[in-house]
Formats: sequence, C-alpha cells, structure tokens
Amino acid sequence: MSYGQTPSQTVGPFFHFALPDEKLETLVTGQTKGERIDIEGRIVDGDGAPLPDALIEIWQANSEGRYDHAEDKQEKALDPTFHGWGRSATDMDGKFRFHTIKPGPVPGPGNTLQAPHVNVTVLARGMLKHLVTRLYFEGEKLNADDPILARINEPERRGTLIAKKSGGKYVFDIVLQGDNETVFFDV
Repeated sequence: MSYGQTPSQTVGPFFHFALPDEKLETLVTGQTKGERIDIEGRIVDGDGAPLPDALIEIWQANSEGRYDHAEDKQEKALDPTFHGWGRSATDMDGKFRFHTIKPGPVPGPGNTLQAPHVNVTVLARGMLKHLVTRLYFEGEKLNADDPILARINEPERRGTLIAKKSGGKYVFDIVLQGDNETVFFDV
C-alpha cells in the first residue's frame, strides 16, 4: 500500500511552553565584546495588522565577523560569551526585540566582504514555510558593496532590509506581503 508524501502543515499555534522567555532575546553578557545594540520591530501582514503570535529567530556573527559554528574556519577570534543566536516571540502588537551586539563583516561570495548583518527567520501560524531575510544597519558603509544586497534586482526594495537607527536602537519592521513587503530569500 502506498501512502504518498505527508501533506504540508502550517506552523503553530505555538504552545507557550515552547516559546522563548526574555533570556533568549538577550544574546550578550557583561563580558561580551563589541558594540551593544537593541533591535526592535514589528511584524505586520499585508493589511498592516500586527501578528501577535509570530516567532523571530536571529543568527549573527560576533563583533569580529566570525560565527560560533564549526564550519567558520576564519582566524578571527571567537568570543566564548557570545553564541550569536536568539529567539523572540511577538507580543499582541506584533512587536519583537533583541539585545545583542553589532556584528562584524563576514566573507562573501567570490572573496568579497559582506556588510554587517543579522540573519532573520520568521515563523508564524498560517505560513506553510518559514521566511528568511536579513537585517542590515543604516549608515553602514559596506552596505553599498554588499554582494547579497546587490542581488536584489529592484534597488528601491533593498531598503526593506535596512534597520533604521532611532533613539539609541535599530528599528526593523517586517512586512509579510503587499506594499513595502520585506525582501525574503529562497533558501
């Protein structure tokens, strides 16, 4: 008897015991090296309504530009107090937040240098597949030559990946569809 493939399932609803607590929103300790930053934002749907039950995961390099991962063989220093991974659930207004450091630049394709960035994954009820994007930093000189940003064919859409500096923090809103939709990558 053949049963075929298992059908696709949506993510969620999330069980509260599986959601992160505030400890996973904070990637730094008192000994972590680098410029401390706060990242805050909202996730909204195509109508601009907040998603109160989404989950955001981030993965980033340390302040030297090295990932805490066995496959990152760069000779840059590892920081034993920084692992570069965090998770935040959105609140009723679709808001999320992270306390981290500004990452250093990392190697890119063809011996290029990528601008400092944070890799972002979005999971939410009703989505058949998680979404992957990046957060770059407003005012970063390396943004102009970043090989991944350059692959976005519509230059005006690159701005959807730039976190704006506001009141001592970086603000990064994620729009799932419609006008000003965030650029997502097919990975």
